[in-house]
Amino acid sequence: MQDMTMYSDSERHVLCVDMKSFYASCAAMAKGLDLLTTYLAVVADINRKGSVVLAASPALKRDFGIRTGSRLFEIPDHEKIVIVSAQMKLYLRVSTEITRLFHKYVPKEAIHTYSVDESFLELSGTHKLWGSAEEVASRIIEELKDTFGLTAAIGIGPNMLMAKLCLDLEAKQTGIARWTYADVPKKLWTIRPLSKMWGIGPQLERRLNRMGISTVGQLANYSLPHLEKAFGIMGNQLYHHANGIDLSELGAPIMQGQKSYGKSQILLRDYHRPTDVAYVILEICEEVGRRARANQHAGRTISLGIGYSKTEGGGGFHRSLTIATPTNITMDIYHTAMHLFKTFYAEKTVRRIAVTLDNICEDEHVQLDLFAKDRTKARTLGYVVDEIRDKYGSDALLRAVSFTEAGTALERSKLVGGHYAE
Repeated sequence: MQDMTMYSDSERHVLCVDMKSFYASCAAMAKGLDLLTTYLAVVADINRKGSVVLAASPALKRDFGIRTGSRLFEIPDHEKIVIVSAQMKLYLRVSTEITRLFHKYVPKEAIHTYSVDESFLELSGTHKLWGSAEEVASRIIEELKDTFGLTAAIGIGPNMLMAKLCLDLEAKQTGIARWTYADVPKKLWTIRPLSKMWGIGPQLERRLNRMGISTVGQLANYSLPHLEKAFGIMGNQLYHHANGIDLSELGAPIMQGQKSYGKSQILLRDYHRPTDVAYVILEICEEVGRRARANQHAGRTISLGIGYSKTEGGGGFHRSLTIATPTNITMDIYHTAMHLFKTFYAEKTVRRIAVTLDNICEDEHVQLDLFAKDRTKARTLGYVVDEIRDKYGSDALLRAVSFTEAGTALERSKLVGGHYAE
């Protein structure tokens, strides 16, 4: 077990600020409505019956059972229910203004915008100006309410990890909460399932479960050499994070060893034909490869996740395959994903598709086969196409499948953050 006495809570004070019901709050604010009493739903696209509900007001959740993830067609036809499309330009503008508000309390380099509605603030050295971390958190919540009419929850910790866990597991219920290293045995070690721990996804959780680890406390007290043997550098990080220790700078990835590139897409309708599913898989592989190339990375492990329609009982599969040579070439990723699809597909209607590239390395370290000239050209072509899209827009160059009825890339190129901008 890690000796916690060597770490001092007074060294760092990190705030994790989460805007409650951000999309719904912004929509209510724009329409001059009271979020707490209005039946309000924000959906991705009001013109599609299968569109996903991105946010619902507390009253809509309470009285009609409509929640984030529900579908537009599930919302009752009721005169008091207000339905609006997502307005990403509005959300981004408000998010920018909120960041400007944070500048009042800390310098720019002490702010890390984690998402459109969540930020980290490093308070170290500001206590003489604004008081304790709890006092700053109270000031921020009060000012957000007065300035924007928005509510927030704030988790406080000695590092990003603890602040985030404090937010998700306590502050979202109480408004403001603080976790210290002294709280680790009582609050952190009791977390289960492991996927509730920030940085541990379903796949990693399953691997840990197979090792007999089902709680964070068991992970914290597991053999460090065994974890490092099983997971490499990530095993070291898992061990220290389970003990509440995160020495990374503000904004650094929570898990250095977990770097991967992926894209998941919930289809707006059921896809019955495997050929149509293959078209969308190709589009997704294109985006995954583009994200890897943007960071000069390549990967050896390709994962494919398929979710079946609820009309056929739901379910699906998630399988991975590791190839010999790291790649970021779209067609390499696609051919591997299609091998997994053809192997595990159960001839059912598809509603969700996910592709991930991991086991990452630097692209410049990949040794190209001198006898495979087409592969060298394909790699270079990928970067050229990316440059064109970056300069002229995502729809400047599209594959032919995107112009078919099954394709989604052309429609999605009009979106901001996955939703229509207006």
